[in-house]
Amino acid sequence: MDRRKFVSALGLGLGAAALAGCGQDDSKNAQSGEAAGAAQPDGAASKPAKTLEWKLVTSWPKNYPGLGTGANRFAERVTAMSGGRLTVKVYGAGELVPAMGVFDAVRDGSADMGHSASYYWKGKHPATPFFTAVPFGLTAQEINSWMNYGGGQELWDELYGGFGIKPLPCGNSGTQMGGWFRKEINSLADIKGLKIRAPGLAGEIMQRIGATPVQMPGGEVFTSMQTGALDAADWVGPYNDLAFGLHKVADYYYYPGWAEPGAMLEMMINKEKWESLPDDLQEIVKNAAEAENQHIYDEFTARNAEALKQLVDEHGTQLRRFPDEVLTKLYETSEQVIQDLVAGNDQARRIHESYRDFRDSVVPYVAVAEQSALNVRSMVLGQKQPG
Repeated sequence: MDRRKFVSALGLGLGAAALAGCGQDDSKNAQSGEAAGAAQPDGAASKPAKTLEWKLVTSWPKNYPGLGTGANRFAERVTAMSGGRLTVKVYGAGELVPAMGVFDAVRDGSADMGHSASYYWKGKHPATPFFTAVPFGLTAQEINSWMNYGGGQELWDELYGGFGIKPLPCGNSGTQMGGWFRKEINSLADIKGLKIRAPGLAGEIMQRIGATPVQMPGGEVFTSMQTGALDAADWVGPYNDLAFGLHKVADYYYYPGWAEPGAMLEMMINKEKWESLPDDLQEIVKNAAEAENQHIYDEFTARNAEALKQLVDEHGTQLRRFPDEVLTKLYETSEQVIQDLVAGNDQARRIHESYRDFRDSVVPYVAVAEQSALNVRSMVLGQKQPG
């Protein structure tokens, strides 16, 4: 974390704590266990009278690179900026709840917080995928802008509030890869019949073009590919895929990541616990999540570049671009899947319209600025697409 930002945030948290001790509403102090602090005996001024100890469950293996370690850093930031008044203990997938049990654990209060990805909860509400990634949708930079300046956060608060959860962005993998395949994909016919791990809307799209989607936590992907239970798998990108050793069970690595152009992670907080926090601790949690949202994205950008080079140069991974025929069909199918997803649900429709309108509003600028600059950079560097 940038040292100046950390010092500033720490100063904000401690300053707000002092104000809370002088004049905060007594009822809110009571709800939060008087976490704002009280007079201490001589020699104990640095120790809070009472601390809050929260459980943070995740959908990731313990200490998993980028995802698990990002949750760890978030917990460390909260503990440090609050001066120990709010401590957070992280539990990896399966330690307290299964990977796919995080949402329910936060909702029912058996866990205070959860770090996961919203598209896992499509069965709870059809609009949840919009807050991670949808096919041919927003990049990491764009989804951050939608959340902060396009009304995305307000819509997310409304959606998750109905489940008793307060959501915050907390990380992004950036543009993911198209997945690992045990055979080459030269046409649509090569996809038919494939058993593929594809989360969120990607699974339904793959099913409609002839594949058989399989839902499973990331920790099961390697073994499933190794045993032949899967023919292909979309996990994340080079950094995480290398950590799982997926190059050992599949030769072909496809791009572009049509299904997840920018996959945002979430920090879920039990709403009742959230509302019991003093204002300054709420600000500390929000700032810790915002800092980690950027930090994880930065980490993935740097580590993906290193890992891709290693996969190709050291492990002989075969990079391949999806054929245009396949990409066109995937786009056409994704548009129909999304329309079917939001049909008959007013809340999902409103979220989709906001997301779509924001995407359409930034596309012209991105084409002129970001995309053209990248195209020119590739040209002058003599860089060609592999595969």
